[in-house]
Amino acid sequence: LILLGAIFFLALTSNAQENYKTISKDDSVKHYFGQAEYPVKEYSENWKSDTPKNVILMIGDGMGVAQVYAALTANRGSLYLKNFKNIGFQTTYSGDNFITDSGASGTALATGIKTYNHAIGVNLDTIPVENIREKCEKMGMATGVVSTSAVTHATPASFVAHESQRSMYEAIAADYLKTDIDVFIGGGYKHFTEREDGRNLTTDLLAKGYKVVQNMNDAAKVKKGKLAALLAPDHIDEITNGRGDMLPKATKTAINILDNDKDGFFMMVEASQIDWGGHQNNTTYIVTEMLDFDKAIGEALAFAAKDKETLIIITADHETGGLSINGGSMESGNVLGAYTTGGHSALMTPVFAFGPGSEKFRGIYDNTDIPKIIMELIQK
Repeated sequence: LILLGAIFFLALTSNAQENYKTISKDDSVKHYFGQAEYPVKEYSENWKSDTPKNVILMIGDGMGVAQVYAALTANRGSLYLKNFKNIGFQTTYSGDNFITDSGASGTALATGIKTYNHAIGVNLDTIPVENIREKCEKMGMATGVVSTSAVTHATPASFVAHESQRSMYEAIAADYLKTDIDVFIGGGYKHFTEREDGRNLTTDLLAKGYKVVQNMNDAAKVKKGKLAALLAPDHIDEITNGRGDMLPKATKTAINILDNDKDGFFMMVEASQIDWGGHQNNTTYIVTEMLDFDKAIGEALAFAAKDKETLIIITADHETGGLSINGGSMESGNVLGAYTTGGHSALMTPVFAFGPGSEKFRGIYDNTDIPKIIMELIQK
């Protein structure tokens, strides 16, 4: 009984970050009812050169074409995403499964290699592989990660850590200390402080010169230097539960800090919870998170249009829910979703690019090609 209890406890602990995957029994959430639309600005493409100085990779976790169209409908045909004229598709299968998880797909987007589901920054033989953020760091560029999940969750972890399993949250937190990442904003405070090894990693972060804060208002006051903003014990709340404008504000805050580096910057921004709405077959959840992501895209666009040296890539790690749209209205903003699964699908996901080098992202290619194309552009 003691052994069974221990196994049960470990299972609960390892799955604590995955408790958003239950399909909703409330069919009403499949129908999003239109809210007040927000205005969207149009930006012209006018670059200083064909080579980007800065790169902003933005990942809508679980975002397929249907998720994009649901958001477009909800905002009455208008999104910041419509500013992106160079569009492609990427295949997402992992090294051991036709349907990827976020660990394998995040690792593919970060390192350019295929690996097994649940891996973080390692290859099929569990050997660490250098990621694009680390490569940019070595080139002298500033780097950052922003997420609406815990920063120890699969996608942000793939740009920082090297672990055999995505569930190794405390080991992933410790991996942040092995880097010179300039900015990271998200949840996951407890994985830095409530640890089995008794360490308080925030003390180590302070010793390395980071400003460590626990709310977005304090984070937004930071204009330079190193920032570790750990905004929740685990994941950050969803939009409909009071998260507010954290993601757009965090995106703008990170850009402003990283832009101090004369050698340029690389940052990854993840809208984590589009995926969670897909797992729950919850159209309302998907749409509200998609619109929030689009507002964060708007912050990146405003900077890139003024800077004229910044490449923005918008994509997804995979599609979630097998979402189809069975009804809706551009006039009302209503969207009726239908689903084929409560998990991930094998669908290709869209890629949108804006800025110098954006034409390189047209066509159909693999997710492993995205970091390779980015590196080819910034190394010119």
